[in-house]
Amino acid sequence: MPKKPDLIVIGGGLAGSEAAWQAAEFGLQVALYEMRPGRATGAHATQDLAELICSNSLGSNLPDRASGLLKNELRRLNSLLIRLADETAVPAGGALAVDRMQFANKVTQHIASHPKIELIRDEMVEIQEGLCVVASGPLTSSKLSDAIGQLSGQEHLYFYDAISPIVTMDSIDMSVAYRGSRYGRGTEEQGDYINCPFQKQEFEDFVSAMNAAERIQLRDFEEEIRVGVRAGAHHYFEACLPIEIIAERGSRALAFGPMRPIGLNDKRTGEHAHAVAQLRQDNLAGSLYNLVGFQTNLTFNEQKRVFRMIPGLQNANFVRYGQMHRNTFIDSPKLLSTTMQFRDHPELFFAGQITGVEGYVGNIGTGLLAGLNAARLHFGEYPLTLPKTTMLGSLANYIVHADPNNFQPMKANFSILPPLEGMEKSGRRQRAQAYAERALRDLDESLVSVENFQYV
Repeated sequence: MPKKPDLIVIGGGLAGSEAAWQAAEFGLQVALYEMRPGRATGAHATQDLAELICSNSLGSNLPDRASGLLKNELRRLNSLLIRLADETAVPAGGALAVDRMQFANKVTQHIASHPKIELIRDEMVEIQEGLCVVASGPLTSSKLSDAIGQLSGQEHLYFYDAISPIVTMDSIDMSVAYRGSRYGRGTEEQGDYINCPFQKQEFEDFVSAMNAAERIQLRDFEEEIRVGVRAGAHHYFEACLPIEIIAERGSRALAFGPMRPIGLNDKRTGEHAHAVAQLRQDNLAGSLYNLVGFQTNLTFNEQKRVFRMIPGLQNANFVRYGQMHRNTFIDSPKLLSTTMQFRDHPELFFAGQITGVEGYVGNIGTGLLAGLNAARLHFGEYPLTLPKTTMLGSLANYIVHADPNNFQPMKANFSILPPLEGMEKSGRRQRAQAYAERALRDLDESLVSVENFQYV
């Protein structure tokens, strides 16, 4: 490894790992900086790269779903992390969920053993000159945040995110809970999820207990928010609302949200459940399950008390409780281009959740795009802008052209794609299939320039 690498990547999460791999595969000498384990984040539990903090699910794997389409685009783009996710997949119905430990282990092994990547376990506290990808994620350290703020001259935005609890399989009462996937999807007849059905009174008691439960105070986070952050900037991202915040909107918000019973049959009684809490397999051994949609800010003691009111979890053994962490993202509409380049410094790229792209797969995708374009720039090629009709291209386009006065994180969805002409009266699934077909067709056409860009 030369003293001065061709590219510095800051952050060994999903985006940074993918960016480093892509650039190295194109022949660049890459220095990947990851501050863990020397500096902890408060949310990560290991020192592995690409550790999944929240859910172990990467979203739908179905080709006519937005997340499934994005995965298929990344498979066409030779994404390392999507390949490793496929290799470490666990049963999850129509979704791609992984054994989070095996997934992170594999990513770490691939990065650490790559002959053109030097993995440096140290905190990067300033933006480097030359080619650089900042993929420090939502838990960017305060020193690096200050450096980014000084460079951009823009305020940071903040929102709070949460992670879900995990319980052991052998502590779930399967005489109450049952296996099943919505609408019968899954790899086996019994389904990929464990379902805990509520009857009406059970559910009302559960919601009442949750509304009255003690929560962790967010004062430490609030003190970190510097003076000058615009009003309303510290808030929950709607897609990651803690379960107790949803409960405040009324019990129907839960029964029509993360605890909806539709598409499920209670095989114990044959009766329709009033609400259902689902648990998803968290490791390949099937010994751990996470509570789907149960991100929370309840105290650990209250989580144990309230969540044991869920039918089938009365004796649950919690190996991880939910907790809050601060997520940070930059004002991308004012700062970035669709190539993931910083407008005032074209050799500087940003990728991952810090850009305002939400979701594991979106983070991987922007990392791939940043790594690819850094390599292209190094070899004198024009950076690649993907078509807006592709899911990855539309995400990059969204964060760059969103209203800067109301910019919030965005995940893959069909509503950000250009509309399809002549499909206004078609069914939702038919339109989704057409969106997917158009995206992959346009992506293939745009990849001619990438295919002619040879590996070194």
